[in-house]
Amino acid sequence: MKNKVNKKEAVTIISALESGVVPVKGIRHLLVGRNDEVNEVVRTLERIEEGESDIRFWVGDFGSGKSFMLRTIESIALQKNFVVSTVDLTPTRRFVASDGKARALYTEIIDNLMIQTSQNGNALKTIIEEWIHKLASEMASEENVSINKILTPKYQRNIENKIIAVSSSFSSVGLSFELGSSVIKYYEGFITGDQILMLNALRWIRGDIETKTEAKKTLGINKIINDDNWFDAIKNLSELFSSLGYAGFVLNFDESVNLYKLPMRQTRERNYEKILNIYNECKSNQIKHLFVNFGATRKTVFDDDRGMASYGALKTRLGDEHSMDSQFVNTNRTVLPLKPLSNEDIFTLLNQLVVIYNTDQNESIDLSLEHISLYMEEQLNRPGADEFLTPRAVIKDFIEILAIIKQNPTVEISMIILQKFGKNSLPVEKDDDNLDDDIEVF
Repeated sequence: MKNKVNKKEAVTIISALESGVVPVKGIRHLLVGRNDEVNEVVRTLERIEEGESDIRFWVGDFGSGKSFMLRTIESIALQKNFVVSTVDLTPTRRFVASDGKARALYTEIIDNLMIQTSQNGNALKTIIEEWIHKLASEMASEENVSINKILTPKYQRNIENKIIAVSSSFSSVGLSFELGSSVIKYYEGFITGDQILMLNALRWIRGDIETKTEAKKTLGINKIINDDNWFDAIKNLSELFSSLGYAGFVLNFDESVNLYKLPMRQTRERNYEKILNIYNECKSNQIKHLFVNFGATRKTVFDDDRGMASYGALKTRLGDEHSMDSQFVNTNRTVLPLKPLSNEDIFTLLNQLVVIYNTDQNESIDLSLEHISLYMEEQLNRPGADEFLTPRAVIKDFIEILAIIKQNPTVEISMIILQKFGKNSLPVEKDDDNLDDDIEVF
């Protein structure tokens, strides 16, 4: 492996893969066969940093690597100093609603905020306090005094004016004044030690304050973030992050199939209309420094009855499904197919998984190239493998085989692999003297 995996990363990776989910950390150790897509992401992020915006739909069947691609984008963006949030759409989190479900999506986005130095989510407080210290440092230089002196009530008005100057400069007006006001309240609590005021300011930014009455009473702010205006707050945050020195904001939506599953046609269309609005704003650069990504199945995008294609204006922007099957992939497309990994890619990935597993388990399992080839051959020979075999299934089964090998060190590895696919009922032992005749692998 190009980058040696450490113990902590290995534990995270194996634990996630055993559960059939994509690991949050260490994704670079699993990255094979996506060079064209990665290069396109890097090029796009460079444009986002320069002030543009964009949107992409990463399309594939279940287990084809959509979540993996979004985590890859997340990893690359964090390395390049972006603020990132990756969230799942669910029945209770959607783009448009009148009962708090859209606001719940926004709150999840804020809770999942990550930066390079804080990759476990909940980075909002860190970001705000970094801004405060940055403003204080600038003013300390201007006034030729210490930062500690700036962070006192004497200079409070000066810092507040700087905060308002930044928030009022946003090209997306939306909730910029209210966002600036909430940060001012946080700053006031910061220098006076008022933890309740700081908490309420963060609650406003998170969309946790549900009534204008409470916002007015606790913060003196007349508006709240709700189902109708949550994306205005996203646009403002995108510009705020850039003004603080971050490269921009990357926002990833996974499990878009939950929009496809919405039972009411009118509800689906309202959500698709919101996606259309986001598409138009990103593609026309009405938003600054924002990169939006969707992980979606083909039906979610192209189904004329329930998918995004059922909303006519959005359908014309998503293109033709037939082009998804072309052997020539145009990575500049807004809708990008996630092609199956080649056998060579899978072989490379499985080799890497052995190293990661050994690091996680403090083991020295030695799978030969022949063992891995045998495993791949058995997977590919399964009935329906061409249609149903996915990277997720291949990886999950392989991790299980490694676990069985670890627990049965005296059993021939090839026999464990074959029995996994129902080829043998009894193992062939490496040393007959050490095992009873009736011992089973499973």
